[in-house]
Formats: sequence, structure tokens, C-alpha cells
Amino acid sequence: MNAVLALLGLAAVLVVVAYGVSVVLAPLREPAAVLPYESGLLPQQHAFSRYHVRWYAVTILFLAFDMEMIFMYPWAVVVADMGTTAVVEMFGFLLVLLVGATYVWREGALRWS
Repeated sequence: MNAVLALLGLAAVLVVVAYGVSVVLAPLREPAAVLPYESGLLPQQHAFSRYHVRWYAVTILFLAFDMEMIFMYPWAVVVADMGTTAVVEMFGFLLVLLVGATYVWREGALRWS
């Protein structure tokens, strides 16, 4: 328990020191330097207005299949021990992902024209 508290204390001290060093060594910040573009030009539109709404559906689809891989690796290790129950549960999970992918496809989020 003491080691955990010491590690947390050390991490807190390092964060405070790093923040302090960045404040001291950072050049004076101009208002244009903290805007979304740092090319010297002021932005012409809001940062969120640049992205088409279909990117959100594609992102959700990517995250769904990313979570599938996160769950399938440990499942592959224990499927032989758990037997038929694990296979049925994984097919149920894949069915939910298939429903999500079908929804995104039917909404046209995967059309790039």
C-alpha cells in the first residue's frame, strides 16, 4: 500500500513539475497560436463544421469492430474450455455488430460519392 501511495505521489510531483517547466519555458502565447490552425491564418469556419455527418457513423462502425477484436482475442483463449456456451455468446455479439453494420450501410454512410 505504501508503494502505491509513493508511486501516486511521484506521478503527481512529475506532472506538476512538467507543467511548471512548460509554463516557464513556453513563449508568450498569442491569440492566433491557440486557434485550431497554426498556419498564421485565422479560421474561416468553426472546427466542427468541416466534417460531414457520415464520418460519425463510420467512426461508430470502426469502434464497434475495434471492440469486436478486443473481445475476440480473450474469447479465442477460453473458447475451448467454455465450450458451446462461449460460441453461442460470441455469435450473439457478432449478430449485434452485424445489425449495426447493416444500419450504417443502409443509411448510406459507406457511399463515397
